[in-house]
Amino acid sequence: MDPLLSVEAARERVLKEFTSLPAETVGLREALGRVLAGDLAARQDLPPFSNSSMDGYALRAGEIRGASARNPIRLRVVLEVPAGTSPAAPLPPGAAARVMTGAPIPAGADCVVPMEQTDLGSSPAALPSEIGILTAIPAGANVRPAGFDLRAGETVLSRGARLRPQEIALLASLGESSIAVTRRPRIAVVSTGSELVPVGRSLRPGEIFESNSWMLGGLVSELGAQPILLDIAPDDPAEVGLRFDTAVERGADLILSSAGVSVGEYDYVRPVVEKRGRLSFWRVNLRPGRPLAFGRYRGVPLLGLPGNPVSSFVTFELFARPAIAALLGSVPRPRPRVTARLDQDLDSDGRESYLRAQAQWDSGQWKVGLSGSQESSALSALSRANSLIRLPAGTTHVPGGSPVEVWLLED
Repeated sequence: MDPLLSVEAARERVLKEFTSLPAETVGLREALGRVLAGDLAARQDLPPFSNSSMDGYALRAGEIRGASARNPIRLRVVLEVPAGTSPAAPLPPGAAARVMTGAPIPAGADCVVPMEQTDLGSSPAALPSEIGILTAIPAGANVRPAGFDLRAGETVLSRGARLRPQEIALLASLGESSIAVTRRPRIAVVSTGSELVPVGRSLRPGEIFESNSWMLGGLVSELGAQPILLDIAPDDPAEVGLRFDTAVERGADLILSSAGVSVGEYDYVRPVVEKRGRLSFWRVNLRPGRPLAFGRYRGVPLLGLPGNPVSSFVTFELFARPAIAALLGSVPRPRPRVTARLDQDLDSDGRESYLRAQAQWDSGQWKVGLSGSQESSALSALSRANSLIRLPAGTTHVPGGSPVEVWLLED
């Protein structure tokens, strides 16, 4: 029997098989959640012109030195600059221009005095002929200089960045109407097992509802990839091969199967892959999830996950998540990891283990305990879990109160 691979060695073998997919150009409204295909430089300064950060009066700071409520300095108001317009002429000496938030600063002005710091207070409807300034302010006050946020030619976003709403807003502010992103990976998902029936059908004795494709398809979608959900494959090598062939014909970049990867009489994933491809490994020193097949079927990478739902979830986290990130050309984003104080004794069998848990921040530290049964079929405990406790290989007992590594599954 083949030796058990460590989790790290297995992950390295998996990731060697994946590179970034080609780029495609999409409209900015379709770019949310996508991954940038290359570095992006600003084509203009941001902001493109010096503008006011508030409603007030643009003027020269040197002309209002010593201004106070007792000694207001009076200036002629010669110009009004609403947002969306451009000053027609430079500001002459001894004068001020009424400006609105976001409006360009006239040439010659170097600061903006807020409305509230003048003798007129809030702006009157009609443009006043003069204004009394009640406070001295320095040059640059309340002015957003051209390019203070970004300079033309400066790198705005780097290749591999995932475009969140804030990045979309940044791109819009730079006038980018379309953007080059990595093509969405197409991930075929197929569950195997003659006992499985689709949700919506009546159960007969010995049957259970299929749930793995719902979970795996959701995890794939959360990562920004496109799931291809295939029909359930009964325990028949011809049917398993047919589903894999369908995945290849539909352009899958990765095939994710669940169940049928062990050594049972009706486990057919391994022989089907070996017949029309190659198998890299199929056993990992992992709990839950020791049976895990990885190879290529007709040239397409294939991850054969265990059938028990919790094992399928954990192995997706460890192997499919970084593989999909590699296809997207993004840096794999590991789950946030913290050290937490264990609230109970734990026993394990020495394999690298990932236990479903509930972690909380309490009294200045993280605390963690199991979320329920650790049976690999116990979906309720997985649903209650907000974290995974990771126990290194070789660990068989951890006393309550000990520090443990915890992977947070939620922000």
